Amino acid sequence: MLEPQWLEALQRLWEEGERHDAVALERAHKNLFITPDTGRFLYQLVRSLRPARVLEVGTSAGYSTLWLALALRDRSASHLKSLDIDPARQAQASANLARFGLAGRVSLLGTDAGPWLAAAQTNSLDFIFLDADRSRYAGYWPHLQHLLVPGGLLVMDNALSHATECAEFVDAVIATKGYLAETYPIGKGQFVIVKD
Repeated sequence: MLEPQWLEALQRLWEEGERHDAVALERAHKNLFITPDTGRFLYQLVRSLRPARVLEVGTSAGYSTLWLALALRDRSASHLKSLDIDPARQAQASANLARFGLAGRVSLLGTDAGPWLAAAQTNSLDFIFLDADRSRYAGYWPHLQHLLVPGGLLVMDNALSHATECAEFVDAVIATKGYLAETYPIGKGQFVIVKD
């Protein structure tokens, strides 16, 4: 159960992130958190699906990581891996996870997602959250197909806010047989893909 104090703490963290981003001059220094309603959506999906193997591509400061880890916190067999190439972002995420008492629930991997996805084992993931460099998503798609188990779910953020940047990936997914995808107007737009 997601207790009120967790929701309040997540809201405060999001507000801190928004204040920070409002004055940060360079995109590289912004937190770029998902919206709280996107966090709730991810939490609902993960709680409902009860996946054992979860991957987040794009840790950033760990706000979405917190929502995913909270959804998995009472499932000892489940584990979340989160990839980000930026060591400063990984350190920030690590501090946020420790703040919420969730450090042991997540493996933060400071690595480039492309080679990691290419080397990962087939049918090794039940749930993927994609929120990173959108220009690389179409190149990730062949690997993501192999990694998801049948019935597995992939959620991509920014499907509406950055529709042009996501278009090549969306088109590739829609053109691939055996996948059902839909965009939901939650937060900045969630493109949800199920491997049928």
